[in-house]
Parts: sequence; C-alpha cells; structure tokens
Amino acid sequence: MRQQHKRWAFAFYLSSWFFLSGCAAVGMTLFSIGAGVTTGTSVAYTLDGIAYRTFTASLPRVESATRTALDHMGITVEATSKIDQGKAIKAVSNDRQIEIELEMISPKTTRIRTVAKQGIFFKDRATATEIIIQTEKVLGLS
Repeated sequence: MRQQHKRWAFAFYLSSWFFLSGCAAVGMTLFSIGAGVTTGTSVAYTLDGIAYRTFTASLPRVESATRTALDHMGITVEATSKIDQGKAIKAVSNDRQIEIELEMISPKTTRIRTVAKQGIFFKDRATATEIIIQTEKVLGLS
C-alpha cells in the first residue's frame, strides 16, 4: 500500500513539471500587468506590446484628449479613419509609427488601444503607455 502511494506521489510530481513548463509566459504577463498596476498607470498590455485602457468618457471626448496629448508630446497625426466601433489614428514621431484605436464600448465608455512600432520587430511599450497616460491627464481623470 505504501509503495503505491509513493508511485502516485511520483507520478503527480512528474506531471506537475509537464504542466508548469508553459507557465513562464503566463508569469511574465502577470508580472507586467501587475507592474503597471502597482505603479499607478492602470494600463494593461497584451503579449505583443499593445497597451490598452478603458475610460469612462465618450468617444469624441477621448479622441479630442488623445489628439491634444499627441500634440503635447510632439507626435504628428498623419491620418484618421473610421473603424467598426470607433476611430483609428495613425501618427509618427521620429522613427516610430504609432497606431491608436478608439473603440466605443457604450455612449459613455471608450477603450483606447495604442501600439508604437520602431522598425519591423520592436514595439515601444513605454511610448504606447505614455500616450494613454497623457490622454488620461488631458481628460482630467488622473
């Protein structure tokens, strides 16, 4: 009986290593989200460097605040287009291509999603985050 118990314990131990092998990405994601929350930014991130946040403000108000924030940061807006549930803004700054999507969640709630690309592979999460933080300041929510 005791030997069977040891076999089950060994099988459990061995299988736990199998299930824990993919947790590094999850752990890093949780760490990065936690880091954003603990520093007070309340900006969330996807695994591929996209920053996003939801504001309790209308789409036109968030769009105006975003444009003001980009202007304060010295980032030039190249184009604005309409998307399914909101607006898309394309902007440039030195060697960065910036894409911002504003999605209307409800008439009083808007989600902002920002990506700052530098070259083909690198995404500048700090710049994407700063755009959201500056937008929040213009909205007067910080």
